[in-house]
Amino acid sequence: MKLSTQIILAFTLIILLSAADSYTNYRLSLKVNQNSEFLSKSEAVIRNSNKTHRAILQMQNAVRGYLLTNDTTYLAPYYSGIEKVPDFFVEQHTLIDSNTIQSSILDSISILHSEWLSFTSELIRARRENPKTYQYLLDTKLKKHIGKNINDSITKKFKRFEKIEYKTRAHHSEMLLHSLNKARSYSLVFLSLTIFVGICSTTYIVIMITKRINSMVRVADTISKGRFTIVRDFKNDELSALAASLNIMSRRLEKNIQELENKNEELNKFAYVVSHDLKAPLRGIYNVISWIEEDLSSELSPALRNYLNIIPKRTQRMEALINGLLDYARINRKTSPEIVDTNTLVQEIAQSIVPREFKLEIINLPELVTERLKLEQVFSNLISNAVKYSKPENPYIEIKCQKVLNYYEFSVTDNGIGIDEEYHQKIFEIFQTLREKNEMESTGVGLAIVKKIIDDQGESIHVESKLGEGTKFTFTWRNNKQYEKA
Repeated sequence: MKLSTQIILAFTLIILLSAADSYTNYRLSLKVNQNSEFLSKSEAVIRNSNKTHRAILQMQNAVRGYLLTNDTTYLAPYYSGIEKVPDFFVEQHTLIDSNTIQSSILDSISILHSEWLSFTSELIRARRENPKTYQYLLDTKLKKHIGKNINDSITKKFKRFEKIEYKTRAHHSEMLLHSLNKARSYSLVFLSLTIFVGICSTTYIVIMITKRINSMVRVADTISKGRFTIVRDFKNDELSALAASLNIMSRRLEKNIQELENKNEELNKFAYVVSHDLKAPLRGIYNVISWIEEDLSSELSPALRNYLNIIPKRTQRMEALINGLLDYARINRKTSPEIVDTNTLVQEIAQSIVPREFKLEIINLPELVTERLKLEQVFSNLISNAVKYSKPENPYIEIKCQKVLNYYEFSVTDNGIGIDEEYHQKIFEIFQTLREKNEMESTGVGLAIVKKIIDDQGESIHVESKLGEGTKFTFTWRNNKQYEKA
């Protein structure tokens, strides 16, 4: 399965979980809103029930007060209730469902209240207009508790109405709390699942990609060190193409390197053969000149003798060039790393190269693990170069080192004739020299050998110099500590 497909599937799963969470919360929110609306309406129902019941009780008290005192001022709440109570009943009907038990209870309260109004209106009229009729009603109805029975029935029905309302209210309150708890629980579950799936899918993809990329990096690293391995990858996704390309590159590099090594081997053999073949005629030329000088010295003119003196110098320079070419060809030879005391190494080189009249300073040279022969070639050529291009008066050479991060930085400084800035790069090219071509000691190979060794080691070298102000060569060299542990 491709990585893009896996990532899309992971995101799709997360989106589906989020959608399920949203849908569940939406459904539960509808129930929460429904229960909240009922509870809000229930408060209005209870409030209206209390208000209606209180108005009816005030009407009852007003009638009692009037019947006891015959004072019409007591009847103000009674007449006010006659106007308001019907509206209260209408309002209550709009708040409750017309098909419920409460609706029928409310209708029966309204009927009882109408009966009570008929009973009380007759008493009030008789009390006000006809004492005999009032006395009759008092004896036949009031004393028989007809009004009281109606009022008691109204009170019971109000209590039953409110009891039903409170019971329904309690049920909806419980449902509201249940919906809220359910919403929290579902949200927590879906959130946990989303986080879990997100972390697991991300971790899986990251670990898988990182593991495979690291394997490719290790292969690339081994390729850079000359070991041409391949990536073992059996997936079929975007990284598989990269692994396949890396494997193809490794095989091609291995093949090319093998071909280059074979050609280098052939070139080295050719260089050895050619050098030996070239040295033979040079020795012959030198011997012929020696024989001429020995046998015909009395017959040589000054001009001819001068020409004969030039020929050995040219042949000796030719032999030096051939030896330099052989040294340049030997650079690729591998040697085992070993512990090298660079201070002792430089001292040994200096004893064989640096004349006694030179002032030589060796400062802070370390001990490191490296290929001794290559480092020796670098120091030999740089010190030899400093000696060749020194000034006759007060010649001076300084060799020192400093640690920079995980490598060493060596420098070889002289107070010689210096190098013009336009030649700072050319001096590292083979057969490039600042001396005259007929001077045997300058072949133009030494610094080319240094540059090739430095480049092969993956290090760097640069020169700081001005004409007539001396020269400073600075190069880096790493310590191969892994060989030291082995």
